[in-house]
Amino acid sequence: MRLGSINGLRCKQFKLVLLAFFMMFILWKWEEGTYYNTQNLHPDSLVLIHPADSRFVDQHTSSEEDFPSADSFPQSVVKIEKEVTVAPPPLSTIVSVDVEDEKEASPSEKKECNHRNGRWVSDKRRPLYSGFGCKQWLSESWSCRLTQRLDFDYEQFRWQPEACEMPEFEASQFLRRMQDKTIAYVGDSLGRQMFQSMMCMATAGQERADVEDVGAEYGFVLAPGAKRPDGWAYRFPSTNTTILYHWSSTLCDLEPLNPSDPATSYAMHLDRPPAFVRDNLHRIHVLVLNTGHHWNRGKLRANRWEMYLGGVPNNDRNTAVIWKAKNFTIHSVVRWLDDQLPHHPHLKVFYRSISPRHFFNGDWNTGGRCDSTSPLAKGSGIFQNHSDDADAEGAVMGTRVKLLDITALSRLRDEGHISRYSIKATQGIQDCLHWCLPGVPDTWNEILAAQL
Repeated sequence: MRLGSINGLRCKQFKLVLLAFFMMFILWKWEEGTYYNTQNLHPDSLVLIHPADSRFVDQHTSSEEDFPSADSFPQSVVKIEKEVTVAPPPLSTIVSVDVEDEKEASPSEKKECNHRNGRWVSDKRRPLYSGFGCKQWLSESWSCRLTQRLDFDYEQFRWQPEACEMPEFEASQFLRRMQDKTIAYVGDSLGRQMFQSMMCMATAGQERADVEDVGAEYGFVLAPGAKRPDGWAYRFPSTNTTILYHWSSTLCDLEPLNPSDPATSYAMHLDRPPAFVRDNLHRIHVLVLNTGHHWNRGKLRANRWEMYLGGVPNNDRNTAVIWKAKNFTIHSVVRWLDDQLPHHPHLKVFYRSISPRHFFNGDWNTGGRCDSTSPLAKGSGIFQNHSDDADAEGAVMGTRVKLLDITALSRLRDEGHISRYSIKATQGIQDCLHWCLPGVPDTWNEILAAQL
């Protein structure tokens, strides 16, 4: 009888030990992440993984619409080190959901308006302007209505931010709000797309003989041998509103090493903002900056750009790594602007996160394509705690410069690129970098306008 009791006790103890081991195993697997599934929105392999690997870049000095670059780029991958940015890794916290399936939050759970998070919704009142009617401001290569493209469903979506209503953009009302103000876009050809989008939005896509070309006031003149000026500026006399764009694909100050030599190389000052920004900051009320797709060795060689730091050639091999040089520059220009903002209380500065590329089954020169005609094939909604562009988020963190975060919401719109319909693109090569206009960049401007 006593022996049976002992055996029963030992059996219970053995079961408790087994249960303890099982619970420890479950906890260990949970920590490892085996049983944790957030349905993360994974970026395509061509976006944000490594800036130096962004081979499809815009070429301001080309005769066409900056596409494509014929430069050959190394295939190597550089390990990203943690100390480059203070922003937390975005992919560890990003969750992609179809917002339509989410239950409506109770009043106590209502969240603060966040333009980064939300969903694309169908809106038959779109687009905000006609691709046919906006010829005065819109490059024909970006107006997909002028190409052989026949599907235009991509034009009829608007972005609905989480927890707030984004005001409907109305041209005359916007211009009244911007009375006696100057809006400046400074960046690469994606920044130029945003500028042309805003010109079309502010004119409702109509011909406007009263709008004045004031480019000369900002030094935007065609230099000898140049194919286009370094920018454009237009003024609406009725409200004295100026909208301009300045080309600065890297946001570095570029200085000719030998001004008398047409074939001179240029000092690419990583620690100096573009001279245009320094010289005109007092005249600007809204400044929108971007960079990204020009940061690769091929572009530096083609444009004869040489990295400089402290006014001398850069000898720091660590900083010379392309993606580190880009991050250094972004942080540098943002910090400089943050220091300037107290002296310019009228000024609002936005850094726009990187616009995603959408090459599937290859890159631009290896058969990569983006010819989908199905809107929102990857889902319609985004909810995440951090930006997909960790470099940009880290740069603005703790400053008065605002992040115009458009990366994740734009990634859902792969059908909105120019694709194979670009009028003058090389045959067989698709433009999966630039966007059709009207299109996704209009939403970037709507989000901008909502924050002014």
